[in-house]
Amino acid sequence: MQRGRANTPLFWSVVVVIVVADVITKSLAVYSLLPQRMPHELLGAAVRLTLVYNPGAAFGLHLGAYSRWIFMALTAGALFILGRLYRSTRDGDLLRALAIALVCGGALGNLIDRIRSSAGVVDFIDVGIGDMRWPTFNVADMAVSIGAFLLAWVLWGDEHADHLGTPRDSDTARDSAPVPASSVSQTSPEI
Repeated sequence: MQRGRANTPLFWSVVVVIVVADVITKSLAVYSLLPQRMPHELLGAAVRLTLVYNPGAAFGLHLGAYSRWIFMALTAGALFILGRLYRSTRDGDLLRALAIALVCGGALGNLIDRIRSSAGVVDFIDVGIGDMRWPTFNVADMAVSIGAFLLAWVLWGDEHADHLGTPRDSDTARDSAPVPASSVSQTSPEI
């Protein structure tokens, strides 16, 4: 029996929505936020739209001339691991499926940018107060961050439940299923 089949519609819907939203918002940013690095206030100075290209990874991590290829390979490896994690997800474990889908969708969105252009990943959401700014990010980055947080929380919960011997929701449902009378022993328990 293949695991995670009940989660498939949620998983693929979230991945597609994240990738499409990321591609569309990045395209809009590229065509409407010119010139590059010029802030456009959205909610005052706290939330601005500023077009930048990030040839590295999160928080401006850059590994030199081969950053693009290194991060593409790392993304492919991460997607492989996430795929295996998704395939091991129990049917009905929607929070875990959602978390993995968010991370996968975000990773794919940024991977598309790396494949499409050597300039780097398009970032455009700029938040902060005055000169204290968070590194500029995009929809894919938000999905990866939220998904990673959810995934850590879910995996910690699974590990915590395993450590305490507490049944998970899907285990409880399976264990509370009626047992056929023919499989119940007819002898009384020993005291």
